[in-house]
Amino acid sequence: MTDSLAVDDLDARPLHPPSKLTPIGPLLIGAFIGLVVCTNVANAVFANWVTQRPEQLLMLSSRNRYVALTAIDGMRWWTWAGIATVRLGVAATVCHMLGRIYGDQALRWFWKFMGMSQDGVRQFERQFNIAELFLVPLFVGSNIVFVLSGAARSSWRKLVPLFLMGVAGRLALIWWLAHAFEDQLRDIIDLLTRFQWPIIIVSIALVVLVNLNNFRKGR
Repeated sequence: MTDSLAVDDLDARPLHPPSKLTPIGPLLIGAFIGLVVCTNVANAVFANWVTQRPEQLLMLSSRNRYVALTAIDGMRWWTWAGIATVRLGVAATVCHMLGRIYGDQALRWFWKFMGMSQDGVRQFERQFNIAELFLVPLFVGSNIVFVLSGAARSSWRKLVPLFLMGVAGRLALIWWLAHAFEDQLRDIIDLLTRFQWPIIIVSIALVVLVNLNNFRKGR
């Protein structure tokens, strides 16, 4: 009963009404679904691609673990950083535009269908306007932060420098940590290579189960 009331309260609270300019809305939804599919593919094949196709793995997903694992594969640092920045930038742009066009409705989609915690979304929503200067650089890879930035109609002039600062800081830290702990990472890569097919099979199963669970929660 409490959960139902909380959902109704969120639905009835139009802090960020949808925009009237929605012709590209379905295209953005399709683009976001494509990004989710790419991430799920990366989750399924990373054990093989981390050594065989590191650039393509990074294009599919720029999650921290893939950024770290591909940092020591011999790729030039500017290639590595460029691919990660573009991938993060595409996701940030799509999520920002979804929030700008659909407002609170986009936020509801995230906690219903992407496994986001309702309490977490509401907490982010309450604090975003106050802490935007800190949230965007610190959580530069977070989809929900950029949906909120769009719903709040944040200025591109403010967001782009914050995004670039966050990406630069994150990549510099991951690059340093990856090379500081290179031996340990190489041990992990050797383990992934040795047991890649069992890992791939388990990864695919987990991807399917997690997405089915998220959609079940959404219903």
